[in-house]
Amino acid sequence: MADRAPVDPASVNADVPHAARIWNYWMGGKDNYESDRAAGAAVAEVYPQIVTMARQSRRFLIRAVRYLAAECGIRQFIDVGTGLPTMQNTHQVAQGVAPESRVVYVDNDPLVLVHARALLGSATQEGVTTYVHADYHDPDRIVEEAGKVLDLREPTAVMFMGVLGYEPDLAVVRAIVGRMMDAVGPGSHLVLWDGTDTGSEVVEGAEKLVESGGVPYILRSPEQLLRCFEGLELVEPGMVPITEWRPDGDTVEIDAYGAVGRKP
Repeated sequence: MADRAPVDPASVNADVPHAARIWNYWMGGKDNYESDRAAGAAVAEVYPQIVTMARQSRRFLIRAVRYLAAECGIRQFIDVGTGLPTMQNTHQVAQGVAPESRVVYVDNDPLVLVHARALLGSATQEGVTTYVHADYHDPDRIVEEAGKVLDLREPTAVMFMGVLGYEPDLAVVRAIVGRMMDAVGPGSHLVLWDGTDTGSEVVEGAEKLVESGGVPYILRSPEQLLRCFEGLELVEPGMVPITEWRPDGDTVEIDAYGAVGRKP
């Protein structure tokens, strides 16, 4: 495991809304404080679908990871910006299909590091689960640390699940994604989803988040997100609302798009 240095829980400020805890609140988790619930409720008041988005994002993760493990034979996963653990995390899904799967979680958040023990410890004896404390703005470090656990010459899934909106410059986002995909072998896959500016209410919700003290989050168009997949082969059905990516039940309208792409 990388970076197991302890983080003092006392350094966590419960009075300031925190992105990972707000998302945990929308997901129905318990790792949040009053400030997070207040900010989350303020967003949900103008954009009630945010709760649906949060929970549907996990269903998208589950479907994508199962597809990669079961149908593509992927046995290595790098989950960048993993956030607080909830249910059916990447390692649980992947190792449920292929017990030998190796999963590297990446996050730069000290609060997430406090909870890292909940992520560590594979779901199976054959597999490996570890955590890298790093910022996605430093993909070289992520590649270096992940390479201590994974054989990056082999097909690897690189996952950015609703986190890239914290970087306002699309060119920087594309460079980060490109560096990660350059580092992994042929047959690797990119899994990416993000909130989109496809409705007036979601845009208002993003503004309310900032007003409530939350970190600004940039909503992009599906066309902008698609640019992150240049040079990759899109897996059907392509860039679509995440509820419509290989659905296993009823779909709902949602301002969040995602796709899976294969590196030739």
